[in-house]
Amino acid sequence: MNTVAMQRADEVVDLVALLLDHADPAAGTREQVAAVAERVAVGCLGDNHLWQDMQLASRAELTALMRRWFPSLVARNHADMKWKKFLYKQLCEREELFICKAPSCAVCVDRPVCFGPED
Repeated sequence: MNTVAMQRADEVVDLVALLLDHADPAAGTREQVAAVAERVAVGCLGDNHLWQDMQLASRAELTALMRRWFPSLVARNHADMKWKKFLYKQLCEREELFICKAPSCAVCVDRPVCFGPED
């Protein structure tokens, strides 16, 4: 793990646990699944879109990666929320922390931030 990841190790642990809970056991070995989960989790610590922080070519490439390794999370992201925001929202919901500004995304003023294009 890099220095930022070490300073935010609790987040990485929580994100990895979330991802592993939704991992497809047929996608690869346990070690491969864990490695992909850790890569996604560490990528979430970056300042850009997750696909950029993971040095992928596009959001579509990230979605394909998520679909292969964590298909039940992809299914839960039915509104196509940006991945980093979606993963952190899932963590908050796990802990029953509801920090969104509005009761639903449809009426939230930040909707373009969460669901807009990722250029």
